[in-house]
Amino acid sequence: MDAAVTDTLPESWAGVLGEELQQPYFKELTEFVEEERAKGPVYPPRGEVFAALEATPFDRVKVLVLGQDPYHGEGQGHGLCFSVRPGVRIPPSLRNIYKELHAETGLPIPDNGYLMPWAQQGVLLLNAVLTVRSGEANSHKDRGWERFTDAVIKAVAERPDPAVFVLWGAYAKKKKRLIDTERHVVVEGAHPSPLSAKKFFGSKPFTQIDEAVAAQGHEAVDWRIPDLKAKK
Repeated sequence: MDAAVTDTLPESWAGVLGEELQQPYFKELTEFVEEERAKGPVYPPRGEVFAALEATPFDRVKVLVLGQDPYHGEGQGHGLCFSVRPGVRIPPSLRNIYKELHAETGLPIPDNGYLMPWAQQGVLLLNAVLTVRSGEANSHKDRGWERFTDAVIKAVAERPDPAVFVLWGAYAKKKKRLIDTERHVVVEGAHPSPLSAKKFFGSKPFTQIDEAVAAQGHEAVDWRIPDLKAKK
């Protein structure tokens, strides 16, 4: 079972995460996920579990945004936190992210929630838990994914090249202990969920990210998401 997962780990990450895949916990985790798939739908599909790592190579990460676990509705999640496939309705948290981005930068709110353009520019959109049972949020938490994604965070934090870590909400903020804040920049704030959006709005995370990216000597992120439908 674990060989199938190993084969999908992108080459750029294999050198820094390969040892994790050899650990007993990861074998147990893989077996658990496969058992779950045998019982019913699990998201994202098997080939997209490591989509965030595939889209953003290890040496190109300049911003790491941490989510909690994948969307659990059919056709929503595709391995990038906060992102949904083209044509899928924009979820509330992402809509609030777009509203804050518009308020800060004046960029138009796009008609879709497909964040691949961000990922391809070095924004690693990482969930702490990489799979979920259909219709049941957090159903795969505490099974081992957190240990694996902590290793992802630590790998980026241990690079000579600095990065910006974006931690929204209490859950994500707990990961600050994994990051050397002397070398990296941590942008913290309320989660963009409707439950905490009042505190999220006006926190200007994108301004903070842009300033940190520039100070670290990296190319600026173009936050525009192309519309899928032509404007009339």
